[in-house]
Amino acid sequence: MLPLKIDIIKHPNETDGKSTAIHAKLLAPEFVNIYTYPCIPEYEEKDHEVALVFPGPKSVSIKDISLHLQKRIQNNIRDKSDDPDKPSVKRKKTEEQDLSDSKCKEATLKRIIFIDSTWNQTNKIFTDERLQGLLQVELKARKTCFWRHQKGKPDTFLSTIEAIYYFLVDYHTDVLQEKYKGQYDNLLFFYSFMYQLVKNAKRSGDKETRKIAH
Repeated sequence: MLPLKIDIIKHPNETDGKSTAIHAKLLAPEFVNIYTYPCIPEYEEKDHEVALVFPGPKSVSIKDISLHLQKRIQNNIRDKSDDPDKPSVKRKKTEEQDLSDSKCKEATLKRIIFIDSTWNQTNKIFTDERLQGLLQVELKARKTCFWRHQKGKPDTFLSTIEAIYYFLVDYHTDVLQEKYKGQYDNLLFFYSFMYQLVKNAKRSGDKETRKIAH
C-alpha cells in the first residue's frame, strides 16, 4: 500500500519494453496510473494536493512539501476572498476565518507526478501548460543502478522506478515522519531481477572475452 497516488506521464517515444514505469503499475495497480503524452489529466494550477517531481530553481525538497502546500492553500484563500463586490469588512472576516481553518488542517499531498522519458525529451512534457503552476519537488542526489545509462548524463539521473522508490522512502521518513522498514522495497522487484540478469550476463561476457584473449 502506497501513501499517495502516482501519475506517470510517459513520452510517446519511450518504448514500453525499456521503460521501468510499468514496474510500478504492475506492482501497485490501484495507486499508479500511466498516461502517454499528450493525453494527460487537466491538473489545476492551484491544486494543493498535487506535486510534480522535477529538478529546477523553483523545486522544493521533500521535507518542505507540507510547508509549501500550506502556503498555496492560504494564497488560494486570499485570491478567492479578493472579491470587489463583497464589502471589505466581510471580506476580511471571511479571509481570517478561512486562514484560521486552513492552519488547523495539515496540508496533505495526495498525488505525485513523474515524467517517464529520456532527459533530452523531458522539456516538451515539463513545459506543457497543464503542468505549469504545480508544486515542483526535487529528490535528494542518489546514484542510479540503471544498466542503460544515458550518455553524457551524470550517474545521479535516475530511472523512473528508482525515482518513485526514493521519493516514497524520503516521503515516509521526512513527511510522514515514520521509520522506514522496507514498506516500498517490493516496487524494485522487477528492477532488481533485471539488474541481476544484466549483471550476470555482463560477467559471463567478460569471462568469454578473457578466454579469447588468452
